[in-house]
Amino acid sequence: MEIHYKIIGVLLIALSFVHLVFPKYFNWTEELSALSLANRQIMYIHTFFIALVVFLIGLLCLTSSNELVSNSFGKKIAFGIGIFWLIRLYIQFFGYSSKLWKGKTFETVVHVVFSLFWAYLSVVFLASYWI
Repeated sequence: MEIHYKIIGVLLIALSFVHLVFPKYFNWTEELSALSLANRQIMYIHTFFIALVVFLIGLLCLTSSNELVSNSFGKKIAFGIGIFWLIRLYIQFFGYSSKLWKGKTFETVVHVVFSLFWAYLSVVFLASYWI
């Protein structure tokens, strides 16, 4: 199980850095210009904190994989993180409209890849609790 945490750690740290390109990729300067200053800043700040949490979870996986699988406290942490990713998996299907990806090759691939990734994270973290 520890090897899965090492893999997850690397992938989550990489994902946290992908958040750096969101403003440019999603053209936030133009897209968010109609929003109030508060709403615009919420988008930037929440994205930063999501990236930070993803980075820290990745770092936890890399540095504390043994603890996540071998002791009671680590298993409780893994369980909580597993619930987090399970909810993220749910949101992938019920929070985002399929209009965003259906019929679009790149977006469909991204949707499928991230659905599988959220499922993998959920299974590994939750399985650690019961193993």
